[in-house]
Amino acid sequence: MAPYEPGEAREWALENLRWQCGCVMPTFSSDLRGINERAIRHDVAMEKRLGMTGVLIVSECGTTLEELKQVTDIIVDAAGDDLITIAHASLPTLEDNIELARYSAESGVTGLLMSYPLTFYPTTEDEIFEYTKTLAQSSSLGAIIFAMNLWNFSRFHASDFSPDLIGGLIDEVPNIMAVKTEIGPPGTAGIAQIFERYRDRVVVTDPIEASAPVWQRNYGMRWMGTSNYECMAGEVPRYFKLLEQDRYEDAMDIYWRLHPIRQADAEVVGEASRGTSLVHRLVWKYQGWLHGFNGGPIRSPHVRISDRQMHRLRSAVEASGLPVTSDPDSAFVIGRNPE
Repeated sequence: MAPYEPGEAREWALENLRWQCGCVMPTFSSDLRGINERAIRHDVAMEKRLGMTGVLIVSECGTTLEELKQVTDIIVDAAGDDLITIAHASLPTLEDNIELARYSAESGVTGLLMSYPLTFYPTTEDEIFEYTKTLAQSSSLGAIIFAMNLWNFSRFHASDFSPDLIGGLIDEVPNIMAVKTEIGPPGTAGIAQIFERYRDRVVVTDPIEASAPVWQRNYGMRWMGTSNYECMAGEVPRYFKLLEQDRYEDAMDIYWRLHPIRQADAEVVGEASRGTSLVHRLVWKYQGWLHGFNGGPIRSPHVRISDRQMHRLRSAVEASGLPVTSDPDSAFVIGRNPE
């Protein structure tokens, strides 16, 4: 568990954040009126089985603040000492996110991934700085800057999240322990700039699985978090460990075997998410279900997943040579532990 002195969180992260941090999404009862605890515990157990070292407690599935507190307690208890846990501060208001951060710290959560509400429209970069600083310092959790292109910050910097802004936050907020960076698409120069500037001061990670060999080999990236690594079962932790052991060609053999999944994911998620700025959590949930995760219902807002998309994703897993459930897709919406 991370320390609770702000100045120590960064040192702890540089030493202890290793390998992959997946995502656990809340599952609801069949009537969508309550949390399905059995299903959530099933998914945490699967994360351990697949070799993940941590999980994001996903908040973008229609949970209320009070429900998210309940989900947090379930996941922290099920994770035990085997998985670190990251709170997901993407609730609609700063006040709710501060409350979530404080509750999570008291519940034994390790870190805080800081997102920005849909209605957050800063008119100066200072407003981004103050929002992020306020949230990061609201609890004792080690905080993760989430620098990406979906926040609509490109009016301040062409990369979508200014590298100087990131540096200013690292300078002034001692409990910032990591930067999750997806800035500057197309291309990876923006991400590389963050590695160049800050990798010796905080943990820098690109969560996109397809880029892992590049960053591990060139910048020593040791931690990938947080993303949909469950779509490849336990193969991402497996090949990442091979990269760390300097068994590059062995790792790349696995990497290329997984490429059908990577291609199908890009196609389906790109199609479903175009123009929405939403992470397609229902697709992620389906991809995990193919490998034994619970599946089951989540609440709106989400884009519907079609039979054609499910067939594309299932066929890709089969093409990669990984085992895939024989259950019909109709069983996905019910889940493996229905309540």
